[in-house]
Amino acid sequence: MKLDHIITNLNLKIMTETHDLSDVSVTSGYSSDLLSCVMTGANSGSVWVTLMAHSNIVAVAALLDISAIIITEDAQPDENTITKAKENNIILLSSPETNFYICGKLWEMGLRQI
Repeated sequence: MKLDHIITNLNLKIMTETHDLSDVSVTSGYSSDLLSCVMTGANSGSVWVTLMAHSNIVAVAALLDISAIIITEDAQPDENTITKAKENNIILLSSPETNFYICGKLWEMGLRQI
């Protein structure tokens, strides 16, 4: 599934557009607010759904080659986190919806954990 399709269908706000989002493939999804769980459970190419908006999410996403992070409930990363994400080509997206809602919509769209 292409990331631009997810962005459009979930009405996500793009906080760090690093390249053409229609070229970004998403192969699975993962949701957690515990970095250790993400590090052991998320797959490369996944979209990560989280309420966290601090700079450590960028480091974990870069380590795992995550396609994008969806930050929920309108949590806003600070400028340092956004800058770090841009430097590491990590795509940050935002939604006012809850993790549960976003994950449900991703499931309805056909995105499954591999």
